[in-house]
Amino acid sequence: MDGQFTEETAALTYGPVIPMIVKLTLPMIFGTLSLVVFQLADTFFIGQLGTDELAAISYSYPVILFINSIALGIGLGAATVISRAIGEGDQNKVRIFTTHSLLLALFIVSIFVLIGLLTIDPLFRLLGASGEILQFIHEYMNIWYLGMIFVVVPMIGNNAIRATGDTLTPGLIMGLAALTNIILDPLLIFGPGPFPELGLTGAALATVIGRSITFLFALYVLAIREKMIPCSASTVKQLLHSWAAILHIGIPTAIAKMILPLGTGVLTRLLSYHGAAAVAAYGVATRIEFLGMTVIIAVASVTAPFVGQNRGAELFQRIRRGLTGAKLFALGWSGIFGLIVFIAARPIALFFNDDPLYLSTLVSYLRIVPLAYGFHGIMLISSNALNVLKKPFIAAGLSLQEIFLVCVPLAYILSFFAGPTGIFSAIAIAFITAGLTGHLLLKIVVNREELTVTNSYS
Repeated sequence: MDGQFTEETAALTYGPVIPMIVKLTLPMIFGTLSLVVFQLADTFFIGQLGTDELAAISYSYPVILFINSIALGIGLGAATVISRAIGEGDQNKVRIFTTHSLLLALFIVSIFVLIGLLTIDPLFRLLGASGEILQFIHEYMNIWYLGMIFVVVPMIGNNAIRATGDTLTPGLIMGLAALTNIILDPLLIFGPGPFPELGLTGAALATVIGRSITFLFALYVLAIREKMIPCSASTVKQLLHSWAAILHIGIPTAIAKMILPLGTGVLTRLLSYHGAAAVAAYGVATRIEFLGMTVIIAVASVTAPFVGQNRGAELFQRIRRGLTGAKLFALGWSGIFGLIVFIAARPIALFFNDDPLYLSTLVSYLRIVPLAYGFHGIMLISSNALNVLKKPFIAAGLSLQEIFLVCVPLAYILSFFAGPTGIFSAIAIAFITAGLTGHLLLKIVVNREELTVTNSYS
């Protein structure tokens, strides 16, 4: 395992840049696509129940994304300390950090399950839900919260697996979960044959069962294949020390990632004034957006190790070539995807539901926002690179600018003049401005890093 990790790391500093980035990206695309399929399957089948049911899961999206942001932050913290222990060749430390990161996940899950179940009414009323939609939210979130352990723990476990240099296994695990969800959704939602007709409760159960498979598979890989758990008995002091090391990285990352779901929550609230169908359309739009951003997110993810290793080797021209290639790819992919959904906006919308207000709202989104996805991708690429270059506050500032300095206030203003179309225009403008800002700031930081190294030799 040590040799594999070291070879993978060293390989990032030599060889053709673009082919290397493609090679690193492909396994991550598969895993991310699995998540997209997972969400689109839910959206399609729930859309057959009705607009109110679709609105209910749209209201749930920012809450689920918020909790996922916490899990992703902890997962990155765990992956960092585990990968360092692997690099040191300290197998005992690898087991300690892996086991303690999973215990941290269980601790956090226990807190959020309790808080979540007790705050469904006030939280979703704050987001704009009411009446029958709130009842539908109860049907979905009561099950989702109780099954949260199967959502959060595998996310952290998959990050631990990636720390070994294996990016394929986590993708396969997520693919298996998506396949299970697609099979179970129609059976548990509509109840054909001997299956009970459970509606939104069935959709939540399908998700939890699918995620439970990832839970078991991730534990199997960590415990049996990689022998990374369990560790020997630890003291409370050792446990807290591990948690502090994980959270030192995890908390700032989680806070930065929480900006998006918080902004999504605000936009959901603004759209709620235009009716449940508008909220339902936005919920579908976010899932289509995830599909459009899949490849870009994968490219942005490999930016971090690429920039980090080449910064360590002081290969700044190589960093520039890699970043330029990644950014141009993001813009090119955005243009192609944006053109496709612009032309096919109405058939895509009809695939999920046929409510007239829902249709007009989603078509409006698909003809405005996707063309700006490339600039959002440039922001993500820049943010990841800035984190590796030890500029985390600048990276977090890009997300803050995109969501709360530009998107939210502009959406609030434009919604008065153009309704949902104004809100979607604000999203596109925010993507563009954040992408341009990220590009300029990253260029300045890379130039300064190179100048610092040059001056150190003079």
